Amino acid sequence: MGRRSRRVRHTGQGTDMGRPVGNTREFRATTDVGRLDQFLAAQGLELTRSRLRNLINDGMAQLNGQTARPSQRVHPGDRVSLTVPPPRELSVVPQSLPLDVVYQDGQIIVVDKPAGLSVHPGPGHPDGTLVNALLARCPDIQGVGGAIRPGIVHRLDKDTSGLMMVAKTDEAHHSLSDQIKDRQVTKGYLALTVGIPQPSRGIIDVPIARDPRNRKRMGVVVGGREARTRYEVVESLDGHALVELYLETGRTHQARVHLAYLGHPLLGDAVYGRRSPLLDHHFLHAHRLAFHHPTTGEPQDFQAPLPRELASVVEGLRRQSRG
Repeated sequence: MGRRSRRVRHTGQGTDMGRPVGNTREFRATTDVGRLDQFLAAQGLELTRSRLRNLINDGMAQLNGQTARPSQRVHPGDRVSLTVPPPRELSVVPQSLPLDVVYQDGQIIVVDKPAGLSVHPGPGHPDGTLVNALLARCPDIQGVGGAIRPGIVHRLDKDTSGLMMVAKTDEAHHSLSDQIKDRQVTKGYLALTVGIPQPSRGIIDVPIARDPRNRKRMGVVVGGREARTRYEVVESLDGHALVELYLETGRTHQARVHLAYLGHPLLGDAVYGRRSPLLDHHFLHAHRLAFHHPTTGEPQDFQAPLPRELASVVEGLRRQSRG
């Protein structure tokens, strides 16, 4: 199936301590466990890798009583501590913004996010985000999973459209987060690539990490985090391909990085490819999302067609192919 493989795996990191001291957690390594950031990521702290790295870089982690770097090695007998400050109080205001709700009940809400909408407030976009819209529609999600990103268990890039699930209760947030962690969530995407991938189906299995040459983007990096993407060409379109992707892992920019690695970046991807006159942003749509309901356990399977602007690009290329 044209598989390209360069796996990076690590086993659970050994520890015989994990006691809280105020806002600080302390651990003692019992095996040779590698990097500090990998060790902390394996301790069940319910923090994302990026959050952990930021805390370490901010001087919140100590190795044997000394401030440490993410890449420092942890050896048997070493003492590791991590201080997690309380969340900053942010004023995330409800805003009545258009919101395409696909499904909603007392536990979850599934939305079809448009391209151009950021998921949560951040530098440069303090409001006008999906979270602002969700708070207006579901005020009870305030504080679910944290004050900064209420209800959010996964995200899509600003310019990626498609399906997202949001937790409305703490119970749902824990369940959905665990399903993502255990790779029990199906995430399907439709992408339009520049050029046609060969072979027409396969698995892209190469690690992803922050690009050492450009810290603002991700890349295929030896020693990065395991990343797997299944792909299949659905249709060839005048030098482009409509490709269906299933992400078996959830790395930042995974679909974009993996397709660029194949030599066929997304149409319009200015970061990993080049801009296109056909579309003012990259062509990537989360068209399928399947998981188990957090309280009933019943399978949930949602699909969303291509939005009009993406469907128009595909139709235009079809006409050119026939012409």
